[in-house]
Amino acid sequence: MKLLLQNILRYFAQKILIKYKPEIIGITGSVGKSSAKEAIYAVLSSRFNVRQNIKSYNNEIGTPLTIIGTETGGRSLIKWILVFIKVIRLLLFKDKFYPEILILEMGADRIGDIEYLVKLAPPNIGVFTAVSETHLHAFGDMKGVLKEKERIVTSLPKDASAVINVDDENILSIGSKIKARVFSYGFGEQANIKASELIFAGLEKDFCETNYDWDCKVWGMNFKVSFGGSSVPVFLPKCFGRQHAYAALAGIAVGLACKMNLVDIAEALKNFNPPKGRMNLIPGIKYTLIIDDTYNSSPIAVKAALEAIKDISVAAGKKKIAVLGDMLELGERSAAAHREIGFNVVECGFDYLVAVGQEAKLIADSAIEAGLSNDKVEFFTDRDKAGLFVQDLIQPGDLILVKGSQGIRMEKIVLEIMAEPEKAGKLLVRQTGEWLNK
Repeated sequence: MKLLLQNILRYFAQKILIKYKPEIIGITGSVGKSSAKEAIYAVLSSRFNVRQNIKSYNNEIGTPLTIIGTETGGRSLIKWILVFIKVIRLLLFKDKFYPEILILEMGADRIGDIEYLVKLAPPNIGVFTAVSETHLHAFGDMKGVLKEKERIVTSLPKDASAVINVDDENILSIGSKIKARVFSYGFGEQANIKASELIFAGLEKDFCETNYDWDCKVWGMNFKVSFGGSSVPVFLPKCFGRQHAYAALAGIAVGLACKMNLVDIAEALKNFNPPKGRMNLIPGIKYTLIIDDTYNSSPIAVKAALEAIKDISVAAGKKKIAVLGDMLELGERSAAAHREIGFNVVECGFDYLVAVGQEAKLIADSAIEAGLSNDKVEFFTDRDKAGLFVQDLIQPGDLILVKGSQGIRMEKIVLEIMAEPEKAGKLLVRQTGEWLNK
């Protein structure tokens, strides 16, 4: 039944594409797809009528639904009937509001996925973000991952555009296979869209009632981007971490491929909304600042977050606090990985650690072993109690990193300490009914 539905949706989606002829931007990569999609949308929507993937619809069912412009019918026959009524209307009548550009994130968790999707919706611009050790059970090794995902750019014709992250050596290695015009981005010299001078910065607010920096400035990432002999500053409000700069660079590259002006692109990126729970900056209670990285967690991601905060200065007497939950599904590596994180907390200069979850006890123990005093480390198995403790612990001017695997639900601690909890639905992950009831 699923295969039948898949074939029907593919047929009608292709008919819609033939009729409306939108420009198609296809995006893939092991990491960074969703952030790149949001940055590309921020850039292009400032000038064009654009649609991006609905939710995380990036497979053989979701991609046609995005082309149609509707959500899945799920298990409801009535909802599927409504989907196909919309299809019929699109094909029988002319929808003058149909998008000029479709931004389609294309996922792959088995061999042949990208080939299927690029044949379903052939991109005019292909974007390849990065390669990492994901879905190795399906692809065997990194070479297998690269071979599958590179199709997003190696299958493009000469009159198309390929956008590639050349700081990733794996992607850099496939340059000779690309027939399309290449827009390469990164921080390295080999990039023709080059970022530099990346800093954590704050822009003064027009009005402020306090003297605390976290409250009186809009914080985010600032960097310079150079292309074709021109350079412009780029500011990404409420973003933190190099990964957001890479997403912005993908957006800049696509904007340039669509013949937009570099200055206009930089201005449009002020509206970039990074995916929730991925190094997002959220105002905290008591004039504090939260770095919300609660989408998920892994040893590499935790180390990257800690390193990113290492060089941030807080005012004298203020604290950098790490609130870290379990990293799940690590198998035999779990104990060693959690212990390593405790040492990383100390190496990166954090003043206080709150560890949450059964495995996180090892983070707490190793942080003490590495030199953080006992009275600067707290351990909880109960996340809600941890949230109340953090609420009491923090003081004006503190900086708080919150991170943990999805199963430990660390966003609930962010909810406990954010200054505007009424905005949780807009700012935090897992705020829909099914998650809120768990």
